[in-house]
Amino acid sequence: MLQAAAKTLSLSRGASFSIRRYSVKTPTKLRVSEAVSGAQLGGNVKVQGWVRSVRPQKANLFLHVNDGSSLQSLQVVASSELNDPLLTLGSAVEVTGTLRKSPHQKQPVELEADQIHVIGVCNPVDFPFKIKERHSLEYIRQFPHLRCRTNAFSSLLRIRSEATTAVHSYFKENGFVQIHTPVITSNDCEGAGELFQVEPSGPENEEGEKFFSVPAFLTVSGQLHLEVMSGAFSKVYTFGPTFRAENSQSRRHLAEFYMVEAEVSFTQSLEDLTKNTVEAMLKKRFPVITYSEAIDILNHSSQKFSFPTNWGCDLQTEHEKYLVKHCGNVPVFVTDYPYDLKPFYARDNQDHPRHTAAAVDLLVPGVGELCGGSLREERLDLLRARLEEAGLEDTYSWYLDLRRFGSAPHGGFGLGFERFLQCILGVDNIKDVIAFPRFSRSCHL
Repeated sequence: MLQAAAKTLSLSRGASFSIRRYSVKTPTKLRVSEAVSGAQLGGNVKVQGWVRSVRPQKANLFLHVNDGSSLQSLQVVASSELNDPLLTLGSAVEVTGTLRKSPHQKQPVELEADQIHVIGVCNPVDFPFKIKERHSLEYIRQFPHLRCRTNAFSSLLRIRSEATTAVHSYFKENGFVQIHTPVITSNDCEGAGELFQVEPSGPENEEGEKFFSVPAFLTVSGQLHLEVMSGAFSKVYTFGPTFRAENSQSRRHLAEFYMVEAEVSFTQSLEDLTKNTVEAMLKKRFPVITYSEAIDILNHSSQKFSFPTNWGCDLQTEHEKYLVKHCGNVPVFVTDYPYDLKPFYARDNQDHPRHTAAAVDLLVPGVGELCGGSLREERLDLLRARLEEAGLEDTYSWYLDLRRFGSAPHGGFGLGFERFLQCILGVDNIKDVIAFPRFSRSCHL
C-alpha cells in the first residue's frame, strides 16, 4: 500500500517547492499455520512453501501451498496472468497478496495473490509423485529422500512430532527426570545377542586393540543405565534410539528404532507399575491375564498354530494376535511369564512348581507386543545366584553393587515408539512411521 508524505525543501536561491515521497508497506511474513488460522486477515502478507497442487483455469489459477507447519495447506487464488510453466507440484514458491475469508467451506481463508515467485524449480517429468495420482505408502517408500514431500508421509511425521512432545510432557508432569542414556555401551541388556559391535575404522588404531578396552556395542536398551539412576531419583525415563541386529524384513521390525523407557523406585507391585504408568501414559485401561491363562486360552482354541503352545514356550506373533482378538480386539496385558524366558534382572516370583517372573508384556491389535517390563530382582542373594548360573557375575559386578548400597524395590518398562505409532494410526508397516528406516540390507542415505 502506498502512503504519501510531503516535504518542503528550501533552495539556496530562497525559492521553495513541495515533492511527494511514496513508501511501500512491507508485507507481513506468515507461516502457513498462521495464515490458515486467520492471522492478519485482510492484511498484506507473504507466504513461502512448496506447491502441493496446481489447478489452472481460464481466468484463475489455484494453488495449494504448505511449509510443513500445518496439516492443512493454504489455498492461493491468482489471476491466470500469474501462471508460470515453472509452477509445478513440488516447486518452492513465495507468494505475496491479501489474506481473505474464503467463500468456500473447504477452507476458512485463502490468499489472493498479487505476486508468485518460483524460488526452486521441480521438474515434473522426473519427479516421482504426480498430482492426480494417489500414491501408496509402499510406493513412496522407494524414495526415502523425497517421500517427506508427499501429503501422506509429511502428515505422519507431524503426528510423530506431536506424539514425541506428548511423551515428554507426560513424564515431566508426573515428576520423572529425563536421563540421556548412552548409545554406545558395553552391556547386552536383553541377552539375545542381537548386537551391532562398535569399532573405529581409522588406520591409526592398532590391530587387535579395542578402542574402549572392552567390547562395545550400540545399545539395545537404556534400562540398566536407568536402574543406576533409580538409586538417586525415584522416577527416571529416557527416550532415544536403540538397535537390534535382527535379520528381519517383517513389517514389525527395524534395526534402529526409538524406545520410551522408564524406571520407578519403591514399587513392589507389577500391576501398580503397569496400571499407574503405562495406562496413564496411553490414557487407556486394559484387561490383564497371566501367561498361564494365556496358554490355557491358546490350548482351548480351535485355531491351529504353527508354533507350540505348551507351558514354557515363548509367545509368537500368531499367539499374540489371537490373544488380542480373544480379549475383544483391545490391548491386553500378559503377566507372570516363565522365569527361564526372562533376563537375569527379572524378579523371581518364587511360585513353585510353575516358576514365574514378575514380568509383563502389552499386546495390541495389528502389532503384537508393544511394551515389555518387569519388577527388577532387588534381593542380592537371588540375583547373585542367577548371574553365577549364567556366568555373568564378573561382567555385572557393578549391577550387584546397586543391590549392596541402598537398594530399593523397583521396576520399569520399555515401549517401542514406532509400534505405538503403528497402533494408534493403523499403519501396516513400521517402515512408514519413521523418517529413515533401517533394516537388514537397507541403509539408504
